[in-house]
Amino acid sequence: MRVLVFFDLPVVTGEQRKEYTRFRKFLLRSGFMMLQESVYCKLALNGTAVQGIVDSVHKNKPKEGLVQLLTITEKQYSKMDIIVGTVKSEILDSDERLVIL
Repeated sequence: MRVLVFFDLPVVTGEQRKEYTRFRKFLLRSGFMMLQESVYCKLALNGTAVQGIVDSVHKNKPKEGLVQLLTITEKQYSKMDIIVGTVKSEILDSDERLVIL
């Protein structure tokens, strides 16, 4: 099973930025890996482990903002469609368009 954490936290004041950093570091120390900014994922062996993870996130939640948890099976996770756009680069790394004056 996988536990996905989605969060949207305010970072306007210095205290809010500190709380955001604390929560993010908690997730990383707890074994979550970042899928996207503000989307983290952790593998769990069974329902009991999932409940422990959920309880731990609840105990460490920030004072403000939105934190959402979603538990899915490994089969559902493996069906994730990953779409990556093309990377544009302003650097020419070939001599295809070489102009000799």
